[in-house]
Amino acid sequence: MEQCLCFDYQALTVQVEDVRIRATYSQRKRIPITEGFVEVKDGGKWRQICNEEWSEMNSRVICGMYGFPSEKPFNVRPYKLLAKRRKKNYWGFSVNCTGNESNLSDCKLGKEIQFKGNNTCRRGMPAVISCVPGRAFAPSVSMGFRKAYRIEQPLVRLRGGAMIGEGRVEVLKNGEWGTVCDDNWNIRAATVVCRELGFGSAKEALAGGRMGQGVGSVHMNEVECSGFEKSLTECYFNRESVGCSHEEDAAVRCNVPAMGFNSRLRLGGGRNPYEGRVEVLAERNGSLVWGTVCSDSWGTMEAMVVCRQLGLGFASHAFQETWYWQGDASADSVVMSGVRCSGTELTLDQCLHHGKHVSCLKGSGRFAAGVSCTQTAPDLVLSAQVVEQTTYLEDRPMYALQCAHEERCLSRTADKADPNSYRRLLRFSSQIQNNGLSDFRPRASPHSWIWHECHRHYHSMEVFTHYDLLSLNGTKVAEGHKASFCLEDTHCDEGIQKRYECANFGSQGITVGCWDTYRHDIDCQWIDITDVKPGDYILQVVINPNYEVAESDYTNNIMKCRSRYDGHRIWTYNCHIGENTSS
Repeated sequence: MEQCLCFDYQALTVQVEDVRIRATYSQRKRIPITEGFVEVKDGGKWRQICNEEWSEMNSRVICGMYGFPSEKPFNVRPYKLLAKRRKKNYWGFSVNCTGNESNLSDCKLGKEIQFKGNNTCRRGMPAVISCVPGRAFAPSVSMGFRKAYRIEQPLVRLRGGAMIGEGRVEVLKNGEWGTVCDDNWNIRAATVVCRELGFGSAKEALAGGRMGQGVGSVHMNEVECSGFEKSLTECYFNRESVGCSHEEDAAVRCNVPAMGFNSRLRLGGGRNPYEGRVEVLAERNGSLVWGTVCSDSWGTMEAMVVCRQLGLGFASHAFQETWYWQGDASADSVVMSGVRCSGTELTLDQCLHHGKHVSCLKGSGRFAAGVSCTQTAPDLVLSAQVVEQTTYLEDRPMYALQCAHEERCLSRTADKADPNSYRRLLRFSSQIQNNGLSDFRPRASPHSWIWHECHRHYHSMEVFTHYDLLSLNGTKVAEGHKASFCLEDTHCDEGIQKRYECANFGSQGITVGCWDTYRHDIDCQWIDITDVKPGDYILQVVINPNYEVAESDYTNNIMKCRSRYDGHRIWTYNCHIGENTSS
């Protein structure tokens, strides 16, 4: 969609319709286009810009607009030869950018250029630029991306964003990821983040937790950047974050290159553009054909990649049966199978899959893979502090654990235990908050929830959390699990109304800004450590471990603590969420 770009010039408003990088014929098949003539669309016609006063800062701004972090020197000689043969149609102004502008229209217009005969640039030629793409967007003649991109820069990351190149800004400090307070947050600081992560300039600097709220510390406040820093951590900032809450977490939306990601993927048969069976364009017998994806092993992570690739946000559901979505009949054959995604991939083709040798046990037709997408998603986060403060041991007799044993909440040795024997339970409370932008709802509809007679309640998710005790080398020595028997709003932030209550078979879920608390004295809120020897261990809790429900960020679904057990007492300390590296 074209937008009008307006420049101020001597109290007049000069308008152009669009800006583009026009590649040479030999470069046009490369994706993305990183090099070419700079042209503006004025009066319905594309016009070149005279390079008489063109600067490196001008190139930096254009590259940033098109999703590239920087510009680079290049061989201008081929362009001189080409320019001599091309018909000249120059725009009548020069441009003067500082390099910090997020769009060419933010630059100042230079002098109005008077062209001599034949509309030629007196001391130059049309402006040409060459941009450096981020590693994720390295040019490729084909669209056959194979490897998922992993950010090498460890100091800054984006979380919670629905699209490529957007999210909540988080920085690494002393082994702990934390957020940035939005005081003084502006487009200049946002652009430093975007370029640091291999994107272009920032389209938006977002405040007020618009990409969901983070956890842990607020590491930076009142950030001030010149715009040319290599990392956000080089900018000036106030280390004191007094008064800053996660409701003020800063976020960004970055310009990303036009990769044509959606040209080889589409959704067919849906009731709206956000749902349907997944169809991919694949090469078969020397020609390109549309076909379906086998739904064997198809799940939330794979659906997430599809929705992001199509620019439709997050996945709300992954479907293994799509008989009710009849797409293009010519696309009924399966052309992709064995798809396994980690969730970091930019395209479905980057995920592991069978390649050209398709193998689908279920066949095609009704068992094609499908998705539904959404712009917002929930984000569950466990309170590490609550776990750390409530951990203790309890010795409980087997005869008092009948219901828990029936629900498989004890270790296997309990199957043969004497009814008068005792089980040693590592107990703790868990408080799980929804920091996302939409409510967390069970995947299963109420009519399919499972009734457990002994506890007299429904399970809306058979496994909601995993509780594990691990050795220091990561080996599991004891385990537990918590079925989501009652997913509800126990407490909410001020001003937020509770929506979900389990009483009287009510609806289940966790509202945005609310949390569900499982008290330490509830059945199954434990790990059975009866058979565990004294020593040092890691207590690990994982929420939504099977990714049954889509979330905007799965990295904060895991909590780890150090635990020391002497055979009589247990100490739990250094609890942290997600990928924090502190021990």
